[in-house]
Amino acid sequence: MIIQPTSLAALTWAGAASGTTAQSWRIGAVLSARPLGTSPLGLLVIQIGALTVEADVASSQLPAQFQVRVLSLGAQPQLEILSQPVDPTFQRALRERLPQQNGYAPLLSTLGALAQRPALRQLPPELRTALALLEQSLRTPAEITRGEGLREAINRSGMFFESRLADPLGNMAALAEDDWKGALLRLAGLLDRRAATPSTPNRSDTEPPLLQRGLQAQARLPLPALPADEGVDLLLDRLHGDVKASLARVEVAQLEASANMLPAWMIEIPLQGDGGRDVLQIQLEFVNDAAEGGHGWTLGFALDLPALGPIQGELQLREPRLSVRLWAERADTVQRLERQFNPLRHRLAACGVLLDQLSCQVGLPQPLGRHSAVLLQATA
Repeated sequence: MIIQPTSLAALTWAGAASGTTAQSWRIGAVLSARPLGTSPLGLLVIQIGALTVEADVASSQLPAQFQVRVLSLGAQPQLEILSQPVDPTFQRALRERLPQQNGYAPLLSTLGALAQRPALRQLPPELRTALALLEQSLRTPAEITRGEGLREAINRSGMFFESRLADPLGNMAALAEDDWKGALLRLAGLLDRRAATPSTPNRSDTEPPLLQRGLQAQARLPLPALPADEGVDLLLDRLHGDVKASLARVEVAQLEASANMLPAWMIEIPLQGDGGRDVLQIQLEFVNDAAEGGHGWTLGFALDLPALGPIQGELQLREPRLSVRLWAERADTVQRLERQFNPLRHRLAACGVLLDQLSCQVGLPQPLGRHSAVLLQATA
């Protein structure tokens, strides 16, 4: 649903921007909304908090009363229609973590720079151990190219850390070492004790949760350029903020997954790549096909490798049928991928999978916020 402001909305938003209603428009805040009628142009007029806006409703009819959650602010605030009332605890947790989150690329860059400093060997043993465990939790390309290895990487991505802790048969000590979130928590605790003041991630804007944004390939970041004589203290301070931002990233993804009616996850897996570290983004969603009375899974992925550039893919599995669509930013990468199509067809046929589509095209698709219900555009 795309919402355009009426003149009243523009005036109200001007007041919000100047601070008169800013308290209600915070990231994660839940606002009451109700439809007011129809405009002369046939658009639905909706009151959202103190704003009155016009909405172009594509398919669904809105109830007499509903709620929306603020996902992002700025010139184009983004709101999500909620299917059910929100738990205040959930609302508070999301509001706290959204401004703190950041991708894994800055953390991986800082780790790479830290590993090159000889003074790293002079750190306290427990801190060196925590850094080694975080490095150990990175997956390798060889692991994730096997089905069992990819399943294990997803399980250890941090998304299911608490549920694995609750397993009575689980090994808690081993879990704290091989799970990405467990390793982050361990390192964060040690860095908290070392820091003179609490670390806060350096974020100039607040982005909505990953599922709202859709798949986005993430490139490697260059190593931070710091003088060699600075030692490791400056890098450790930087690492402290990066670890906190990565923890917030995992926890926002966990909160969002728990609020969905159908199983849907956006999972990020840090990889130990060739000459550096990369981030594999996976979107996994269970789909009910009401038209055909069937169901299945959709798996999307995004990856940016130095040798191939940004790549994105979508696999739709409706057993025993499979459709595969790939996109690459570079034409030479498309050609390299297409040369692997025949071997892939043979392997799928040997597994009894019926391949309906296998294609690759130049250019990346526009990110689709599949779970984003409302985009509010308001200007003073």
